[in-house]
Order: sequence, then structure tokens, then C-alpha cells
Amino acid sequence: MTDLLHGSADSTQEVPDFPMERAPGCPFAPPPKAMELNASRQLSRVRIWDGSTPWLITGYDAIRSLFTDARASVDDRIPGYPHWNEGMLSTVHKRPRSVFTSDAEEHTRYRRMLSRPFTFKRVEALRPAVQRIADDHIDAILAGPQPADLVAGLALAVPTLVISEMLGVPYEDAEFFQEHANKGMNRYATAEDAAEGAGTLARYLKKLIHVKMDDPGENLVSDLAERVKSGEITDREAAQLATGVLIAGHETTAGQLGVSIVALLENPDQAALLRDADDPKVIAAAIEELMRYCSIIQTGQRRIATEDIDVDGVTIRAGEGIILDVAPANWDARQFPAPDRLDLTRDDGPQVGFGYGRHQCVGQQLARMELQIVLPTLLRRIPTLRLAVALEELPFKHDALAYGLYELPVSW
Repeated sequence: MTDLLHGSADSTQEVPDFPMERAPGCPFAPPPKAMELNASRQLSRVRIWDGSTPWLITGYDAIRSLFTDARASVDDRIPGYPHWNEGMLSTVHKRPRSVFTSDAEEHTRYRRMLSRPFTFKRVEALRPAVQRIADDHIDAILAGPQPADLVAGLALAVPTLVISEMLGVPYEDAEFFQEHANKGMNRYATAEDAAEGAGTLARYLKKLIHVKMDDPGENLVSDLAERVKSGEITDREAAQLATGVLIAGHETTAGQLGVSIVALLENPDQAALLRDADDPKVIAAAIEELMRYCSIIQTGQRRIATEDIDVDGVTIRAGEGIILDVAPANWDARQFPAPDRLDLTRDDGPQVGFGYGRHQCVGQQLARMELQIVLPTLLRRIPTLRLAVALEELPFKHDALAYGLYELPVSW
């Protein structure tokens, strides 16, 4: 459904609904309407679930500019902020501030609390453990029946185990936190969904923080418990930080793994290149291209303008919402020639799946490392891997904030 927007800074234009639908049979491409908009300009008005008309940023240069602009705030309490769904809006004044919803020095303070486990050195030290985890799960897949589901058996299982160990969350509770995290991650989550999911997770993590105050370990929850004990933050703030990392640390990586596997199976020449690569730099570049090609943040990163901002000849007024849509930006032909071609040797500049600037993903090095290990290992150990159903039959997560698959049946 579309209509016309009158009297705005961009004059009269058609206003499409957002999020937009992907084309049938084309699961890797951004929605055609987003690509059509981006062909003529880097930002356009869209209409979201509550009837408001924020700016959708689709161009690569514009999105990089706004990611680094301090006037584009992540503070979701500011009127006009384009909330993802009813659930997020309904809980905005009930949730403590965190690294995901704070700006400037407040953001720096929270981000510093999460930095220790995600440093490059700490993440690289985990490579042998992640390799063992990946091999163990592939062993189990090979020993099991065919077809096998690579979502449950690998794409979701590995990042869930890794983030559980990093946080100090018992792996046996994985199904519990996936269930409650997904209640708020659905594109259409209601106020009741968000309250139940977020509240249950917060209570669970607050209890775990208090346990770690008396029995700490080498993990993020223990780090946060130490800060609670010293009075630096409250247990509610610590639980909110841990909840954000827990949700972001497995769901997005799982989605990226699943969609990347499908893309590789649909492009056997590129799969062979990754399978045969032994140079870490070649593997790292291949993963960046897979992240560009299979952008899984499908409903955008949200901001609110605190001052007027001029972008690509248009003025975003103070108080207007902003949606940074990384999928069309990663397919912007101005930056990435022939963007619909998966090319693991591509060298056209950095993809923006992790964001850019001070709010870029705190766990990006961990996600990269997991992708760099799991995907080549899978291709080497099961070289005859193939989809067990037609591409059109795969159940992609069109209804979630993060793209991915509900199941990925494969044979070999």
C-alpha cells in the first residue's frame, strides 16, 4: 500500500510502506522497491507500522555519513523515534538505558563495560575453541540422518554456545532465552510480546548477575556483576546490557550463517573458492562479501534527528525519524558494481552490515571469527553438501527483525 506525502521537505512523493517485501525466488536481494528508490536518490520517505513517515536511507554514502553523525541519535525515548514495532515502543520508558539506546558519553560509558570480552586479542584466543565446537557439530550432522537441518544443527547451535560461554550463561538454558528473545524480535511483536519476553530475560539475567557477584568467572556477566557490586551500575542496567548482547550475539550470527550457506550452495564456483582457500586474508575477504551479499539486518537501524541534517541535497529536520537500511546500501551499484553477483574476491570497499562509527556492532570481531571458521570448515568437511529442497521452498524469516532461516534441510 502506498499513498502521497504532501508538504514535506522533499515535496510531493509516493510513500511506500516499510518494511518492504523481497521478490519471490530472490532471497538474497534487498526488496525491489528499496532498490528502485535508491536508484534515483539515497533517501526517501516511508510509512511504518504506526503511520509515521521517517526517512529511509538506502544509499551507501548517505548511510555511512549518518552512521557517524552525532545529530542522528539512537535515543529511543525522543518523540519521533521510528520504533521497530509496537512492543519496542511500549517498553521504551520501562527499560534502563544501554549501549544500544544511548549517545555521547553515556554510550561510551556503557560500551566500555562490554569491551573486555570483545577485544581482538580476546576474540582471536577463542579460535581453537570455536573450531572444536564447529567440528563437533559437523561430526554430529555427519553421524545423523539425512536430510539434516543446518539451522538447528550448526547455524544456530554454534553461535548460541559461543555467546553463552562468553557471557557465562548456562548452555542448557539456550532454548529458554531463544524463546523469550524471539518474542520481541518478531517484526510484528505486540506490547504484550515485548513485555513478556524482555521481562522474563531481564529477571533471569538479574538473578544470574547476583549469583556471579559471589561466584565470578571469566565471562561478561561476571564483569558486569563486579561493576554492580562496586556501585558503578545497577543490576537492572547490567541485566539490560547482558540481554542486548545475548540476543544480538547469537540470532544475527545464526541468520548470517544460514543465509550464507544457501548463497554458497547456489554459487558453487564461489563455494569452491572458499573451500580451497588457506590464506586467512582471502577467507576474511570472502566473509565480508558474504555479509554484503546476504545483508540480514532487514528492517534497518533506527535513529532520530536531534538537529537539522543535510544529506544528498535533502534536509532531515530535527525530530524526524531515520531508518538506516543496510541491505540496499550494501547493494548500491554506485559503490559495488554488479551488486547482484556474489564475488568472494570483491574489493570495492567495506560493507556496512555492522554499522559504522561509534555505534558499530560491539561483537563484530566475534561474528567475523565464527563465520571465518564455520563456513570453510563446513565446505571442506562436507564437499558434496546440497540443498534437500528447492530454493523456493526454504522458510526464510521474512517476519523477523533479523533475516535468516527457520530450517535449512541439506543432504550430501
